Amino acid sequence: MSLPGATVVDIKTSEARSRNMAAIKGKDTQPEMRLRSALHARGFRYRLHPAELPGRPDLLLPKYRAAVFVHGCFWHRHPGCRYTTTPETRAGFWQTKFQQNTARDARAVAQLGERGWRVAVIWEWALRRDRAAQGDE
Repeated sequence: MSLPGATVVDIKTSEARSRNMAAIKGKDTQPEMRLRSALHARGFRYRLHPAELPGRPDLLLPKYRAAVFVHGCFWHRHPGCRYTTTPETRAGFWQTKFQQNTARDARAVAQLGERGWRVAVIWEWALRRDRAAQGDE
């Protein structure tokens, strides 16, 4: 547990941290799998990560002309979310990275809309198993 305002020191070497960050998946994440399972159980059929569409939506429901993105709070910067944290080291790098991510997300949503797709963004926190127990509604 960290205290508010406390500096957190990384206990990993830069090489180990680099390996960890490189291992972060962009597909088949736990929140995405949870959503896919729920949709499939309810009879929805979808395509995964269509490369021909802007932003490569996580799910595409062609029957409904709908694209769904499952965004992680850390990488996609869910406003006001307690899971939207920022590393203290290399703050400039992270600010630039996060700004690029959110700008790319906005472009993809706009381009999909221009092509006649309805777009939904589902945030990672909304798919957490422990959400109800924590009082996040």
